[in-house]
Amino acid sequence: MSQKTISQVKQLLKAVASRDDPVYQRFLNDPRKGVQALVRATSKRIDQLAMATTAFHRRFKYEQQFWRQGIQTVAGVDEVGRGPLAGPVVACAVILPQDFDLVAVNDSKQLTPSIRKALAPQIKREAIAVGMGVVDNRVIDQINIYEATRVAMKQAVQELAPMPEEIIVDAMNIDVPIHQTRLIKGDAKSISVSAASILAKVYRDHLMDDFALKYPEYDFTHNAGYGTAKHLAALKKYGATPIHRKTFAPVKNYCR
Repeated sequence: MSQKTISQVKQLLKAVASRDDPVYQRFLNDPRKGVQALVRATSKRIDQLAMATTAFHRRFKYEQQFWRQGIQTVAGVDEVGRGPLAGPVVACAVILPQDFDLVAVNDSKQLTPSIRKALAPQIKREAIAVGMGVVDNRVIDQINIYEATRVAMKQAVQELAPMPEEIIVDAMNIDVPIHQTRLIKGDAKSISVSAASILAKVYRDHLMDDFALKYPEYDFTHNAGYGTAKHLAALKKYGATPIHRKTFAPVKNYCR
């Protein structure tokens, strides 16, 4: 058998997910420094994958408890956009199957934008049901951000088919006649809430990218409506846009 080049070894080790894999074992005692560096990198990746998998199963704790009780449809609900000065608040509700296996799914705040964008379509493909709720800045100004968030969450749940028997929600109370388990930092504790947080974030970021084309001075593509220095400078220079929350400080100081 001819000796593999370093480049070939690198390609082979990319697919290794366990130290018991014959491919990993094959190169374990290879004397070449380049191969040993690849083996060490593979070993580190295996450890990271094991830790991620353990954390993933831990975030299934609440769903599994309900499934064992015979409750089959459990929805995770989360929101994004309570803090920005502009744009809507967006909520998502997701029902995941018991064999859901996207280990990378985590609290959206822990993930990079590129990872969120890659995971969103995969979550939609595996999910039993997905519902979205969007409440714009005008309603936020009318009823306040807390109530607007509850409205968005209600919309998201009502879009689900089938309707869930149980809801896991990130520390909110949704106005629907379904039992709810409210968790502080639920997006880090429940895989269903994590999935909802990713979909809500990707959806809202897309909306803000569209608004950035209409209002380029405010840098919405990079700040998603949050009060960054560039956003505040534009607000001071140009005033509030039709998508700004006029009851929020400091926006109300720049309304014309």
